[in-house]
Amino acid sequence: MEISGDDIAHVVLKQFDSWEKKRKPVIRTNGVKEWVPLSGIIAQADLLIRGRTGMKCLPQKSIPQAQGVVLHDWHAEVLAIRAFNRFLLEECHSLALSKKKSSEYILVREEHERTDSHFQPFALKEGIKLHMYCSEAPCGDASMELTMASQDDATPWSLPPSKDALSPEPPPTTASGQQPILHGRSYFSALGIVRRKPSRPDAPPTISKSCTDKLSLKQSTSLLSSLTSLLISPTDIYIHTLVLPSSQLSPTAVTRAFSPSGRLEPLVGNQWVGGYSFQPFRVLSTDSEFAFSRRSAEDAVPSNLASSWTPNGSETLIGGTLQGRRQFDVRGASRVCKRRMWKLALEVAVAAGVPAVERCLRMEKYGNLKGDALLDRRRVVKGDVRGVLGGWVRNEGGEGFGVEGVEV
Repeated sequence: MEISGDDIAHVVLKQFDSWEKKRKPVIRTNGVKEWVPLSGIIAQADLLIRGRTGMKCLPQKSIPQAQGVVLHDWHAEVLAIRAFNRFLLEECHSLALSKKKSSEYILVREEHERTDSHFQPFALKEGIKLHMYCSEAPCGDASMELTMASQDDATPWSLPPSKDALSPEPPPTTASGQQPILHGRSYFSALGIVRRKPSRPDAPPTISKSCTDKLSLKQSTSLLSSLTSLLISPTDIYIHTLVLPSSQLSPTAVTRAFSPSGRLEPLVGNQWVGGYSFQPFRVLSTDSEFAFSRRSAEDAVPSNLASSWTPNGSETLIGGTLQGRRQFDVRGASRVCKRRMWKLALEVAVAAGVPAVERCLRMEKYGNLKGDALLDRRRVVKGDVRGVLGGWVRNEGGEGFGVEGVEV
């Protein structure tokens, strides 16, 4: 029996209600209420694996300073996925140390099940479905109709003359003839294309892709990150259902952004080497509204907090760094930052006894790790999806760090 959008939303909202007050938005001293997006991933219908709030990202100019300890993007959807990966690595680590064959969610693959192209020692247990709840429409293409409807004048803007693709007024095509990566909500007459964060025109520019685009990519690469894909088979680790409040669901927008009949139609039926395939999720609505949504008060203002919860711990972030720590200080590294995730993945590889993966994870620099041959199959999938979406400018730089200097 399939669960409903209300069922999925209830699990995430109920868990948020149990969080400590310090992890939630507040009513400011001037009486103005803060709002924040909430996202969560659940397995089946009764256990929240991850809940997350947040809505900001790191400016492009600061990427080289991040050094794997500051998050590049802490929008709620992205953080929920990163933390889901953290949870999976922790499950694998416990299994490897205990020498057991399975946990509630993860199992050890038998030797005869592994191949050169599908080599991972762990997999998601059969029959588990993953569902995602978002309190706001994902930024980018899936929210453009809502953006139009919110304008005093919903007449589509004309695209400007050709300029640099990172300018506030990007061109209709890049110099190579490809579509540009449009700024946030600018030029909402241009639909079905890749957009970058943030949506505010006065914010520092980034090349971080919208949550719509990142979720679109996950329909082919699975929910796994590069690091976890070295240890866990991507087979079946895909979003089965995306749930949005009725007020945030535009059928036209989500069909165009996510469905097999929309912009991703060329991927229908695709199956790649290594357990990857195009697995579009269904989109359901819920009548439940998050108490701290953008619609919770007429004059609500954005919160600068990003909070998270998993069965194994919680934390609060500001600026992609643990609250109370200086940005770019290694002591402020989140549990889901690249460097700490890398270190945990290495410990899993050692405990599980997979020399090829351990060799890859012992690379001196993160950039070398990302370029290793073990990730070739995943790179092919990403390249094919990006080719279909068009205008995907890679967020490069800042990959010269090592795994040292952080705790697991």
